[in-house]
Order: sequence, then C-alpha cells, then structure tokens
Amino acid sequence: MQQPLIIRRLGLTEFETTCQAMQRFNAERSDDTPDELWLTEHPPVYSLGLNRRQVRLPQRNDIPTVLTDRGGKITYHGPGQVIVYVLIDLARRRLNIRSLVNVLENTVIELLAEHGIKAISKKDAPGVYVQTTETEDTQDAQEAKIASLGLRIKNDRCYHGLSLNVDMDLRPFDAIDPCGYVDLKVTQTKDLGITASAPTIAEQLLQKLSANFEHRQQTAMTNETKKHD
Repeated sequence: MQQPLIIRRLGLTEFETTCQAMQRFNAERSDDTPDELWLTEHPPVYSLGLNRRQVRLPQRNDIPTVLTDRGGKITYHGPGQVIVYVLIDLARRRLNIRSLVNVLENTVIELLAEHGIKAISKKDAPGVYVQTTETEDTQDAQEAKIASLGLRIKNDRCYHGLSLNVDMDLRPFDAIDPCGYVDLKVTQTKDLGITASAPTIAEQLLQKLSANFEHRQQTAMTNETKKHD
C-alpha cells in the first residue's frame, strides 16, 4: 500500500532553523510517518556540507556561512532559488541513494525540457547542468550548473534535498567554488529565457517530483508482486 506524500509550502525560512526542523523530523519519525516534501527559499546564506576538505570559504562578511550535515561541500542559497527538502523513507519508497538521486535529477531535467531547455546529469558530479549558449556544438559553449543536490541518510531515511536557481542574484556564487568545483559556472532559468516565476516553477517541480516518487514506488511494488506470483 502506498503511503501519502505530504507537501508543505513553508515560504521564506531561515536555513539553520529549517535544518534543525528536518533533523528533528527525521529523529522522531516512525515507520508509519508519512513522507514529506518541504518547499522553501532562504535569505542569503552559504551552507557548508560534511565534505570540508580543500574548500574555498567566501571572503565576505555580509552573508553568513552555516555548517550543515548534508553531503557535499559549499553552496549558496538566496531568494529566487527554489528549494525542495525531501524527507522520505527510502526502504518504503523502494529507493537507494543512487535511485533517489536519479529521481531528483531526472525530475529537474524533465521540467526544464518542458520549457525547451536541454539539461543533463553527471554520475560523478550530482546536480543538473545546461549549456549556456544556444547551440551546443559551438566552441564557445559553456556548461553551467542550474540545480544542486545535497542529501543526508540516517536509518535509511533521507532529509535535505535539491535547489533550483530560478530568478536570483548569482553574484554570491563568485565568492566560492560551487559544490567544490573550481571555476564551475552557475546559471538560472531566467537567464535561459524561461519567463515563469519562481512560485510557478516551484509548483511545477513539486507536482513532477511527487508524481515521479509515486510512480517509482508503484512500479517497484508491481514488480515485487510479479516476482511472488
């Protein structure tokens, strides 16, 4: 039997407070606790994950840097960036970490495709990437990251999630090596010619993500039933 997926629209929230709420939710949940998606955005903040080796810290005092327990290195969050935190029971959803990453990345890729933008994922560099020029075969084409992933798994249950750049000030990314990659370019849907607002993109992303999780679980359950027949 499929469990319901609860969607919470939190609005603008403080990064550190939200992380604490996710930790508390994950620690207190039981086998019967429904999975949840939390939609939010944060005031300007750099978040530094558990991989803190050889990280270039931002040399600016106007944006705080907060340590967090997700995987990965450093990134930036700010208004105009759509964030979805994914609080799910992996075993119940018939997922492992690789298939979870695939669902998140493919959902963003599908969303961008509906807006006419081709995007890709990379096995060795989680996230979603696009070409920032109109023709992919031009020598001037540059690859840029448009969505980032950062996850934490405890007791086979996940929290943290993904961020998608929509209509934000990208300049704070210049002060860091995004996700630990030197000279990695970042972009956003607005700069790719997508006119949809952040709230519109957020709702489209939630709808697709929810549907993909449900489809993935239903397919896995059907396959399990067939094996036992």
